[in-house]
Amino acid sequence: MEVVPAWAPAVGFTLLPHAGGFLGSNITKREIPTWYETLQKPSWCPPNWVFAPVWGTLYTSMGYGSYLVWKELGGFNEKSVVPLGLYAGNLALNWAWTPIFFGAHKMGWGLVTLLLTTGTAAATTASWYNINKTAAYLMVPYLAWLSLASALNYRIWKDNRNKK
Repeated sequence: MEVVPAWAPAVGFTLLPHAGGFLGSNITKREIPTWYETLQKPSWCPPNWVFAPVWGTLYTSMGYGSYLVWKELGGFNEKSVVPLGLYAGNLALNWAWTPIFFGAHKMGWGLVTLLLTTGTAAATTASWYNINKTAAYLMVPYLAWLSLASALNYRIWKDNRNKK
């Protein structure tokens, strides 16, 4: 029986967040020219090309942070249930936003999802801090971006509520 190479968990944890991002990107690519471009957006909305590299970087950082926590706690066990469970919940909410906002065009529910995502990201970061400070610090840019994304989602929802 072959043992898993030492590098495999690091790569797996680091790439995992990208799975939902990749699946969501198909929805986003389809909806940007047909729906998103028709929406009124604030002057401070980043250009569309910014989102993919930002999310790629954030997914890599948070994924690697989750690996550091997993490794520090000795894998999946009783001690890792809360910190990695919060992270898993956060990833599920993160991945749900794209089909809600872009796929279903539910801007208000997208905002609710983003606020829950931000809350679970903050809880995840706090739970990671006493386990591995580097992992917690790797979540800080994600929290900052979620704050911007939440404000942007709010403005888009507020300014386009009557749009079909």
